[in-house]
Amino acid sequence: MEQLPLALAPAPAPTLDNFVPGRNAAALAALREAAAGGPTTTVLYLWGVPGSGRTHLVRAATAAGLAAVDDVETLDTPAQIALFDAINDARAAGAAVVVAGASSPAQLALREDLRTRLGSGLAFELVPLSDAEKAEALRARAASLGMKLPEDVLAWLMTHLSRDMGTQIAVLDALDRYSLAHQRPLTLPLVRAALRMDARTESRTESR
Repeated sequence: MEQLPLALAPAPAPTLDNFVPGRNAAALAALREAAAGGPTTTVLYLWGVPGSGRTHLVRAATAAGLAAVDDVETLDTPAQIALFDAINDARAAGAAVVVAGASSPAQLALREDLRTRLGSGLAFELVPLSDAEKAEALRARAASLGMKLPEDVLAWLMTHLSRDMGTQIAVLDALDRYSLAHQRPLTLPLVRAALRMDARTESRTESR
């Protein structure tokens, strides 16, 4: 069976460059500075609700060469001790450690010495993108692809898809490939037809 152009490609690996900052520009700037070896505090602590970009930034920091730990509140005692020691080693080396959690350092149920260390650096509460910021990110992505994104298509994508940016951008990329393959501009009827075809293909594939 011919593979549909709508098939989603693997999501790009998280990087500092493909993070959509919204109101989190200060956190992104601090991570860029740390990755560049610039003067910074030892601990960069990120916290926020699911969907705020926390895990993206942790993975991006790791890819940029920084030591990073996500979901710090889930660490058991040996892991907490190891992180405490890693922070001390980083301080001695003039390096930075990125740590992320679901709440502010003061609210973490961790060893007191580790909690104090985490609160000694820079802490950033990450804020999820607003609908307006998501829309602007999708417009920017479409522009980078050389694709015109009609407002009715944009509204449909934002109300009918998962609200995380990774999914929305992956679908937009797939729709760009689909429209190019069919030599038709991106319109709402084209989007609906493409998704119906993709659903039918997936159903036939699963039934085999």
